[in-house]
Amino acid sequence: MSRLSKKSPSVCTDMPLDNTDICSKLHLLKQILTSCFGPTGRLKQVHNNIGGHVVTTSASSVLLSSVSSSQPFINLIKTSILNHVSRFSDCGLFAAVLCLSLIEQIKKSALRESVAIRVNNYLLALCTSYLQREDCGCRVKLDFCSTQNLITLARSVISSKPACVLTEPETLHISKLAVQAFLLTVPCSSPGIVSFGRIVTVPVDGHSVLSSEVLPGLLVEMPDGLSEEDKPLNPLSVVLFSASLAGDISELGDGVIEAHPDVDTDSQILGQLLELGRQVINDEVKLFMCQKVIHPVLQQYLRSHGVIVVERLGIALMEPLTQLTGAQPVATLHTTIPPKTYGKARDLCIKHFGSKTMLHLFPLGESAICTMILCHRNQTMLNELKVVCQTAEHVLRLTLREPFALVGGGCTETNLAAYVRHKSKSEVPETASVLMCSQTEYLLGVELFCCALESAARALEHDGGSSLIDLTHAHRWMLPADAIKETMEESLGFCGCGLVQSSPSKKWTYLNTKYSDFCPSPVFRDTRVQPRVLDSFTAKLSALQVAVETANLALDVKYIIQDMN
Repeated sequence: MSRLSKKSPSVCTDMPLDNTDICSKLHLLKQILTSCFGPTGRLKQVHNNIGGHVVTTSASSVLLSSVSSSQPFINLIKTSILNHVSRFSDCGLFAAVLCLSLIEQIKKSALRESVAIRVNNYLLALCTSYLQREDCGCRVKLDFCSTQNLITLARSVISSKPACVLTEPETLHISKLAVQAFLLTVPCSSPGIVSFGRIVTVPVDGHSVLSSEVLPGLLVEMPDGLSEEDKPLNPLSVVLFSASLAGDISELGDGVIEAHPDVDTDSQILGQLLELGRQVINDEVKLFMCQKVIHPVLQQYLRSHGVIVVERLGIALMEPLTQLTGAQPVATLHTTIPPKTYGKARDLCIKHFGSKTMLHLFPLGESAICTMILCHRNQTMLNELKVVCQTAEHVLRLTLREPFALVGGGCTETNLAAYVRHKSKSEVPETASVLMCSQTEYLLGVELFCCALESAARALEHDGGSSLIDLTHAHRWMLPADAIKETMEESLGFCGCGLVQSSPSKKWTYLNTKYSDFCPSPVFRDTRVQPRVLDSFTAKLSALQVAVETANLALDVKYIIQDMN
């Protein structure tokens, strides 16, 4: 007992946002995340202090998961953003940048935290109701009769991650594949409850991105020794095992096993496995698949009777295989296989992708399962591309719930800021009374909220250019660093989302300067002019809510009690 160390007392930090160390870490986190934001964001390489695997990324899901902090206050914000990303996949950097900008703006001002929280909640409700209105100036209705907006939405997600290192043709190719794969997972004529399919990604490094393709059906690892001549007649009866068929005693389950000294347990289990093999042969099964390992003797026995054997599928492929074939996974080898557990496959063939040889399974009828063969020049780029394609898939699926998108390129943020400034100043005395603050405090809170939104829009620029807002539609414009004032109109071209074109009648002002409040005019859409950048409506609306609510939570924290043991 004398060797046990004494228990250390807990450390209590009061008013964490007044702590210089915490504030400097928050500012550093904001700088890191801001520098990653958008298509021209800078990449980050993350590794721990003792070496190990190096991660190169600009994606919030990868970056925030890789970065660790001993400060609970930082982890509170990080966990909140990661929770949003786990649910919606997109707009994690937007949520983080807006949240940290809001905290920073409020701490620099003289506004009381309690007042700031009430004003933030009021303005968040104002933004949410505006974004859900039919006449919202930054919302776009998605037409599923055309894939153009869906491709734009997917392209906006994919092009926002520079670590993928894609050329324009490659970006467009992957965007089209993402939309094609998404549409293949939506059932066409399923009666009753609709069950969406799955996209299984097969990464292949060392090949051109343009070699990527989407195939209906499922690709699994090629079994050894199989050739085109061994292909059985169609259709194929399929059995699928989730239990291990390796013959290990440990696979029999928990509990005490009693065995007679004269009994050879290995022979007994092997006999049971071969009995299983005889049953599937009698039932004319032609494709025998297992999530785990299959005993070599059982494999040889099955193959000698013309059965194709595939083992070590892994848990990720079990659900897609169940959906594709209709087979129900068998979880034990101690009973006869019920006939209802068998599935069917229409056909199979052998496919070659670089160094990989795969078995391509086709469904008997309509199936919402497809495989995306994802190629890239090296493993690092391929890893990032895989994450981005999964995000694009999730974003496209969210459109089925809410068939809308928000204009991208910072235009939604500037449009929201202009709308909030104009709307909030129409009833200042009444609103200030409801929020139990002075009119000065209310107007200051509005300005801080709008400045935080504009900071998120300005964060998209990383090459020394300037961000502007037009005083008609309140869209964001980018002025290159080398632009000449006399040719500013030609330099601006289109706004960030691509819906509005510059003209001599338009007036602009820099985003970091004060301007008279105005109500943003809606953009009268020419059907020939389509937005070039779109953001997920569902993901961005959630990110806005998470950013403001997390900032409010951070502002409301008065004490941090940390157990040091």
